[in-house]
Amino acid sequence: MKGIMWAMLASTLWGISGTVMQFVSQNQAIPADWFLSVRTLSAGVILLAIGAMQQGRGIFKVFKSWWSIAQLVAYATLGLMANMYTFYVSIERGTAAAATILQYLSPLFIVLGTLVFKRELPLRTDMLAFGVSLLGVFLAITRGNIHELAIPTDALVWGILSGVTAALYVVLPRKIVAENSPVVILGWGTLIAGILFNTYHPLWIGAPAITPKLVISIGAIVLIGTIFAFLSLLHSLQYAPSAVVSIVDAVQPVVTFVLSIIFLNLKVSVVEIIGSVLVVLAIYILQRYRSEPGIE
Repeated sequence: MKGIMWAMLASTLWGISGTVMQFVSQNQAIPADWFLSVRTLSAGVILLAIGAMQQGRGIFKVFKSWWSIAQLVAYATLGLMANMYTFYVSIERGTAAAATILQYLSPLFIVLGTLVFKRELPLRTDMLAFGVSLLGVFLAITRGNIHELAIPTDALVWGILSGVTAALYVVLPRKIVAENSPVVILGWGTLIAGILFNTYHPLWIGAPAITPKLVISIGAIVLIGTIFAFLSLLHSLQYAPSAVVSIVDAVQPVVTFVLSIIFLNLKVSVVEIIGSVLVVLAIYILQRYRSEPGIE
């Protein structure tokens, strides 16, 4: 129960972060490039500082070989950078609730990649999960009317891409995470992403008006949605296996939906709720019979 409670806290924090991101991107009209430069650089510095307190000089262990460095860079670019960008733009163009549900499909993309590239035969539960998830996404995105989308088409595309990149976010660092502290790997990956984002768009160029609301919002996303959430998830794994923890990840879309309705005046229909529940059910079925870790 202690592990489940810490995992629920992590999912709740991610759900809060997604809702705040919609406030930042739409209500505050913060450009994605500037926001991501600030978020990744600050989060990377904080995470590496935590890693250094825990590991000392061990934070440089990942640089012991060119192969480890290549894996770290791939994780930072194709996983972290790509996922943060696609998820933010999906929220910016649509809603946090829809973006969270679409990103939540990432375990399906992991299994699909395994079936395609490793040429494994799908399990019956795989086929069931795919069918249920497709029906759920159809209902959540169309409200049951195929001629009208509940969110703009580009938001749907970016949301699906966030699900694909979230799958890469999990798969790419597996070997280096097994040999290093997860906090250190996340710290280096986020710092590399922050440096690259700032190379493209330095945070001191085109900065919006710095208001108390903006500072609090970005601080909440960095601390709540990155630092505290990830540390809570790691702490939960000390008490419960990853298969149990990953199922609790279903709390995230629920929290995002509830907060979006309360604070962002999100209007949802019964059909959208049914669709979202079906997506969560599909991922539960998949993770019940497979040992893939939770996603964020």
